[in-house]
Formats: sequence, C-alpha cells, structure tokens
Amino acid sequence: MTQVTSAGSLLTKGSSKDTENLTNQIGLSGVNSSQMDVVHEFLNMTKLPDQKNEDDKHDLKSETSKLSDDSLGISNDPEDDHPSRDFLRVLHNSTDEGVAGNKKLAPKKAGEHGYDLPVSRYTSANNASLNNLQVTNAVPSSIKNEDTISPMTSPQVASPPPNSPSHISSPEFIGRNQSPHIQSSRPSTTSKGKDAANTLLNNGKPGLEQSGLSAFVNNSSTRKTPAKMKRFKGPPSVVVPISAMNDMLHQSRVSYRSTKPQWPSQAEKELLNAKTLIERAEIMEENPQIDVNVYKNFSAFTRSYELMEQALKIYIYTEGERPIFHQPELNGIYASEGWFMKLLEENKHFVTGNANKAHLFYLPFSSRILEETLYVPDSHSRRNLVQYLSSYLQNITTKYSFWNRTGGADHFLVACHDWAPAETSRIMKNCIRALCNADVKGGFQFGKDVSLPEIYVRNASNPLKNLGGKPPSQRRILAFFAGHMHGYLRPILLNYWENKDPDMKIFGKLRVEKGQMTYIQYMKSSKYCISAKGYEPYTPRVVEAIFYECVPVIISDNYIPPFFETLNWESFAVFILEKDIPNLKNILMSIPEHRYIKMQKRVRQIQKHFLWHSKPVKYDVFHMILHSIWWTKIFQMRPG
Repeated sequence: MTQVTSAGSLLTKGSSKDTENLTNQIGLSGVNSSQMDVVHEFLNMTKLPDQKNEDDKHDLKSETSKLSDDSLGISNDPEDDHPSRDFLRVLHNSTDEGVAGNKKLAPKKAGEHGYDLPVSRYTSANNASLNNLQVTNAVPSSIKNEDTISPMTSPQVASPPPNSPSHISSPEFIGRNQSPHIQSSRPSTTSKGKDAANTLLNNGKPGLEQSGLSAFVNNSSTRKTPAKMKRFKGPPSVVVPISAMNDMLHQSRVSYRSTKPQWPSQAEKELLNAKTLIERAEIMEENPQIDVNVYKNFSAFTRSYELMEQALKIYIYTEGERPIFHQPELNGIYASEGWFMKLLEENKHFVTGNANKAHLFYLPFSSRILEETLYVPDSHSRRNLVQYLSSYLQNITTKYSFWNRTGGADHFLVACHDWAPAETSRIMKNCIRALCNADVKGGFQFGKDVSLPEIYVRNASNPLKNLGGKPPSQRRILAFFAGHMHGYLRPILLNYWENKDPDMKIFGKLRVEKGQMTYIQYMKSSKYCISAKGYEPYTPRVVEAIFYECVPVIISDNYIPPFFETLNWESFAVFILEKDIPNLKNILMSIPEHRYIKMQKRVRQIQKHFLWHSKPVKYDVFHMILHSIWWTKIFQMRPG
C-alpha cells in the first residue's frame, strides 16, 4: 500500500511496527523539548569557549605492512595493523595548534558523570512536520509488547578501575625518530636513521625531495618541546542520545544555512529541482524485496539515489602534490578515504572536466598521509599541516573562482584520520565534510557534515575476503569484544566483564594460540559484537560487525553512526550508554530471540552499503558516501 505525501520532513514513519526501533535505545538519557534548542546550539557551534580537540598521538614508529594475509590479518583485531593512537590534546580553536593544558580526570561520583539530562524518548508522529516532534517520558504503549527491551538502571556510574589507563600518566609521544625532516611511518626497507624523504621515495612516492613539502616542516614555527606526562581524556560532559541526534538532524534541514552564492548557477537550479522531486516522492509503506524499516525514509532515499545517478556531476581539482593529494592508501583502518579517492578519480559517470557543470567540487587529499608526511614528532602541533592545506586552498582560489563563489560551500572532503575535524574546522568550515571522527561534541555539524564509515581493509586486492558469518542458530556466543586498552572506556568494560561470565567473551588484545578461536572467528560466531570507543568515538568494529553479520552493540557516547541521514540504525543495532556497562548482559538478554533474528536479518540486508568493490556497484559504500554528500547538499538548498 502506498500513499502520496510530502517527504520534506524526511522523518521515520511512526507506525507501530516501526516504533520497535526505539527499544534499542537502551538506558539513553534524553532531552526535553525546552532543552533541545540549547543542546542543539551547543553541539553545532564551530567554536566553544572551552572546547579542545583531543586528538590522537601517534608513536610514528615505522609501521608494519598493512597488507594482510591469512597468517597475519585473520587473527588480528583492527588495531594490530596501525601504530597505537597516543593522543595529543591540541587546541581546537587555535590556528597555532598549541598544546592544551591537562585536564585532571579524577573518577566522578554517581550523578556527576554528565548524564544529567532527564530521561525521555523522542518519537515522530506519522508524516509530522519538523515543528510537531512529540516527546514522551515512557515507552509508547504501541511498543509495549514482547519486543520491548526494558531500560535498565545502573547501580552506579561506571568508573575506571584504579589501575586503568585513565588514571595512569602516559608520555606525550613514544616515537624515537627526532629528525626535523619530513617523517613517515609508512613501511620501508630503509633503516630507521634515513630521512623520511628517502623513505617515501622507496615506497613509490617520487618527487617529494624536489617538491615544496619539506618547507612546511623545516620552515614551520613549530618547535619540539620536551615530552610531558598526559592523562587520557575522560567521558563527555554532555551526552546526547541517538534519539536526540535524530531530532537534531531533522531540525538542521530547516535551520542550517550554507553560504549564499555570490552569483547564481545552472547547477544550483538543478539541485533545487532535485530537492522538490525528493520531497514529493511517494511514501512506500512496504516493499516485497526489502525491509523498508532499515531506512529513515525509504522512498525519499530511493528517489534521491535515482536522481543522483542521473544528474550528479563532480569536478576534481588536478592541483595538489603527491603523496598527500591524488595518492590513495588502500589498506588499514583509514582506507575509506583512499578507496573513495581512487574510485572517484577513476569514475567517468559522476566526474566532469567542465567545472561550470559541476554540482560539487572534490578536494582530493588524504588526512592520513598528511599526518604521516608533515607531522613533526614531539612538536605537539598541527600548525604546519593546516598551513599546507591553507597554501593549497590559496592556490586553487587564486587560479579559479569556484571556491570564492560560495566560500567553499559546494566543495567537499572525505577524511578518516582522527585529526581531520580540527585541521579543517576553520579553513574549510563551509565545506561538506565526510568524517570518520563523527562526534557531536567534536565539531560535527548536522546539516553540513556527514559520518564516514571507518572500514578496516585487511587486503586491498580482495577487500571482501572472509565476508559473512554463521547463521543465527549457530552463534553460540552472546557478546564479543577484543581490543587494545585505548582510552578510558575499554578498561571499564574489561573491569566489569573480562573473565566474569562464560556468555560474555570480553578480552583485551587477543593473543591466539594453536587451537583457539581467532578474532574473526569470534566475530562470525557471536550474536552481538561490541564496538567500544577507544581514543575517539569511532572504531572500525561497527562496520566489522556488519561485515561478519553480527548485530552491532555501540558503546560510544555522542558517536554519530555512518550514513545517519539515511539509515535507521535503531532497527538493526543496539545503542548502550557508557554508564550502563554494568548492565550490559541484562540488556542483551532482555532482547527476545525473534527480535534478535529480525535485527540480524536487517544487518545482512544493509551489509551491501558497507562493502568496497574494485569496480563500484549499485548501493555499495562508494555510492552511499556520494549519496550522503549529495543528500546533504540538496537539503542545504534554499529558493532565491
């Protein structure tokens, strides 16, 4: 059955069968309608008086090869193939990128954790407008059935054990290479003592010595400072549940205003026309081939995707020096930005050489290689990285008028490194940013930025290797997690659950011995796969769970999951507040078996949206990233 109605609000349908999705928002602290504007304003500010971008700090030792084979990759968790994130605190609102002062992280008492917003649940009436959001303080009666997962009350805010990393000082930088020349942690056959310019040349990066890149290291005002002792950052002071994020997204459709163009263009008229067609799309209640409940608005998504395939044109700047520009990295945990760059630059359908016909302009740089190439060890500063990007922008704005017409509002970047939000927050503040580090408290702006999936590619020659997992009936393990003790949260998880319950396979770094299950085998054999934040809210475990057909359990306050504007994450994933870790098993056990089976089926259905192919296929991750950017630009458009 279908009905014709406006899709302008793009809200999830409010039918009783859809409201079961709310039951996955376990223990979430909501916000009432009077507080929503305050929270929305707070989280969307580009600069906060006391905001610091607490970035990762790499040890910058030479990485082992990120190419994986059966002897290396299949047993490893995603953090085994990259340098440990060491976590620099750098001022978010300073172009000087100075080091922020320490913030003491003593354990907080119950009630002082920052989860102080009143409990509520947000729902949307069927076909409601943005101004008619309904707030209730209890689970709606329509979903009080056997599928309802009862919220659990934590006995106390989960605090780190006394010997956890959140109470242990760690050095600012653990690397050893002190050379002031260009550094790189990329694999090399050269000795550690050779300068990184030769290292890069030995890794297929010719021309670096002759380029101007070294000036951004040697001529930088950056100076090394003595190593200091730092503490890991603690829990966020404000927690925004997934339900409130949905409402912030909807509000951004009417509240966000991109920079007004200095003169009109034909491409803008085409975008406005596409927006009208999407808003008039028929609402499909059912589809015989797909469960429409995994999407926020299935009909709007399919219409938008169709129009994107028909109309979207992108101009790629040819300017930019390798290796930072035009040279994708295809292995490891940051590979999403590299795969997108590679596939778009090879694409003949979406890419145009006529910039006057372009709807969007792509800035083809790698945030990962930017850090590898230009970051000065022990400097605790990203100033020269920002200066390098600023110099690039000065070049293209001097040469072309496209950026100047909109202030960069029709330009976009795709970046997966932790530092990307801070590096681009000022110089690319108007751009659409596809970011892996999508944190509502870390500068992410609804209506302008999109969440990029962090996908750990173990083998670039076969990114789909080991895809899939056991059917639900053969998944004997209730929940699984393994990983390094990065950040403050994972030690809490292990303190409560490591070796405490046979149903809960919770480990630190998994050391596989002969005859024992590997990391991937655990993922393929578990009902629920836990994605617990590390140094930053995002982690490749979210997509890994989907890759191995395991229901994701996301424990990462304020993390915005990928393709958030399109996918209804509550229908196939479980969101648990960090403070509810003590009740983790009770929460998972409260999910009825038939409900779990439905969620696992939905995971298999949306899996296609998270897969890389050497040649892109319809609805794969390449097209979904493009669609997120296209969709965001479409709904920034305003007549006149």
